[in-house]
Amino acid sequence: MCELWAIGEAFADKAEKGLKAISKIHPGKVNVDKSRIHVGLDAYQKVIESDVDVVILTTPPGFRPLHIKAAVDAKKHIFAEKPMATDGPGARSVIASVAKAKKQGTSIVDGFVWRWTYAQRDTYKRIRDGELGDIQAIFSSYNNNARKRYVDFGRHNTKSDVEYMIRRWYYFTWLSGDHIVEQGIHSIDKMLWAMGDQPPAYAIASGGRQNRGAEEGNIFDHFAVEFSWADGTQGYHFTRQMDGCENGVWDRVFGSKAKYTGESGRKHHVFSNADGLKWRWNPGAKNERNNNGYQTEHDEMYAAIRDGNPLNTGDRMITTTLMAMMARTAAYTGKKVTWDMMLNSKEALVPEKITFDMKFPPRDVRHPGRDEVIKPHGWA
Repeated sequence: MCELWAIGEAFADKAEKGLKAISKIHPGKVNVDKSRIHVGLDAYQKVIESDVDVVILTTPPGFRPLHIKAAVDAKKHIFAEKPMATDGPGARSVIASVAKAKKQGTSIVDGFVWRWTYAQRDTYKRIRDGELGDIQAIFSSYNNNARKRYVDFGRHNTKSDVEYMIRRWYYFTWLSGDHIVEQGIHSIDKMLWAMGDQPPAYAIASGGRQNRGAEEGNIFDHFAVEFSWADGTQGYHFTRQMDGCENGVWDRVFGSKAKYTGESGRKHHVFSNADGLKWRWNPGAKNERNNNGYQTEHDEMYAAIRDGNPLNTGDRMITTTLMAMMARTAAYTGKKVTWDMMLNSKEALVPEKITFDMKFPPRDVRHPGRDEVIKPHGWA
């Protein structure tokens, strides 16, 4: 049986709130003594040292490379929520950790939920098997509302730059990667899936910040991206977070024989051509194929651990993360950003050592055409 054994959080109030919530949902699977509730920026290390078998990493993504490395070094199995990094140095750290986990035989399982959902698995297997013909272009959108998060915290009730930003982590690029990396990445992951996880050669993008207020950090609120693959395939991704606008999370794959049209989740998955409908995904009458991907990603991870053949999906998860970061960087700079440029970027958004009392003012919003593509950044 699996049970929750230890908790690590930056803030005591969040640790207590999380423990209370999960105890209510799974009362028979929580065994957390007060001595195993760890608080602070080093809480992750104390959790790892508390005799756990599996660590679940759901902190702000800027911390993900550090936490993945520590867990892999301690030979723990890992479930890591997306994305896996927010900058080039972090991505390269994760690549090294993924390789080490493979060598030692420990799990790294990703939280790209649609990879674990049967509707998408059936659909993308058909795409990869050639039912659409040769892929010529891919479209995806992740357009939704403004996402008003963490409204209880601001400059007025946080003690330092670092506390302020971590309390409101979603709105700061070093912590979230911006919303194209934190949320739009799900759609980018499906584009990559259609392409057999082969990364694009380059990205050109636009983006900006029209409607976000002063307490919404330094992230953009809209992006439009053109991806180009070496074989000539083009990909187009649009993501927006604004109230009062048309929303939709759609995927379209255009092939030489047919077109795929899909909506996020299990709602709409269709292959069609000039002659009409060719195929529609059908979950069956009794829910056998109509699963919850959020549950399946954990079910399959634990089953593989018990079978002695742990899963490692690290290669695809970091490829998707880099692809989303490439799009963000192209939009921030207004320049073409190649795959190799992103992979080798020395731009460090995340400081090597973070303390609550360090001087660390939020970075200004990026201005396309005025920021360098690859530029190391120092922190006080």
